[in-house]
Amino acid sequence: MSQATLSLSFTDAQATAIDAALTELEAQFAALVAMPAGERRRLMKMGDKSEAFCRQTLSLLDQNRQLVPQSMGLTDVQQSLDALDWMRPRMQRLIRLGERLSNTDTVVGATIMQASLQGYALLKVTGRHQGLEGLRETLGARFSRRPKVPEAKAA
Repeated sequence: MSQATLSLSFTDAQATAIDAALTELEAQFAALVAMPAGERRRLMKMGDKSEAFCRQTLSLLDQNRQLVPQSMGLTDVQQSLDALDWMRPRMQRLIRLGERLSNTDTVVGATIMQASLQGYALLKVTGRHQGLEGLRETLGARFSRRPKVPEAKAA
């Protein structure tokens, strides 16, 4: 498989507009929650089956409000469900954009790495007679291999 390459650049105007848009998104999403991974793992997750269960339960409770104690906060839970429905399409768009940004980062990095390796090979061949040997050796440190440390054998 051949290496993917990409020539990409952004104007100062684009960078300013993108940064302004990101700042605005951060401001508009200021209410979003941040939490440590451990805390997130401890939370109960709502998968597809659970979501269907929750929606049906909340619908039945809404239709039979006389059964629901005020302390349950049914209105707040329904607002949370509305917020979830509002967030999902936006989250999908942001995830797609993030994936494209990540993929582009990978391709751009690979393009740079490929050109740098070709340049390094060129320096190895032609740099000896140009007074570049010391600098080429410094660059070559990236390829130095460390001695392998034997893994501890299980008792």
